[in-house]
Amino acid sequence: MKSSQLHETKLKSETIFKGQLLHVTRDEVQLSNGKTSVREGILHPGAVVIIPFLDEHTLIMERQYRYYPDKVFYELPAGKTDPGEDFLTTGKRELLEETGYGAGSWTFLSHLYPAIGYADEKMAIFSAKDLVFKKIDRDPDEFLEIVEMPINQAMEMLRRGQITDAKTMVGLFWAEKLTSGEWVPDV
Repeated sequence: MKSSQLHETKLKSETIFKGQLLHVTRDEVQLSNGKTSVREGILHPGAVVIIPFLDEHTLIMERQYRYYPDKVFYELPAGKTDPGEDFLTTGKRELLEETGYGAGSWTFLSHLYPAIGYADEKMAIFSAKDLVFKKIDRDPDEFLEIVEMPINQAMEMLRRGQITDAKTMVGLFWAEKLTSGEWVPDV
């Protein structure tokens, strides 16, 4: 839904940096009042976060070091889409690569925009059930630990500020709603 009072029109765009993952731009935009302004942003290919249910009360999570915050985080499995790849294909690939699990049942839950102030990244959120361990096949630069975690423990860690990754926080709230029966997805 676009409102002419809230819409901004791109007048020109300049690439500031184009890397393997991110594309940084500086755009001049016309505001709804006719004035101009500058928007600097990051273009991102999109990503998926997976809520993998090992059983009704247990999730597969990861512990992973993240360079820029220089911290180890508890996270749900996730990853970026490859060119031409749809979100479900990304989810299946990332779950298998990172955890070694395949899932017999996938349910799309929602989309998430993690950084709307400066990036266009769109993430799809899926639940994955009926997990079967196959084989871990991580990228050569990917190091993480797999953790089987009861949902109530994950939620307690979230409440205590021990889980602070935004996509994981949102995913855990979805997991809690799904397991409590407060929300049933349309399938």
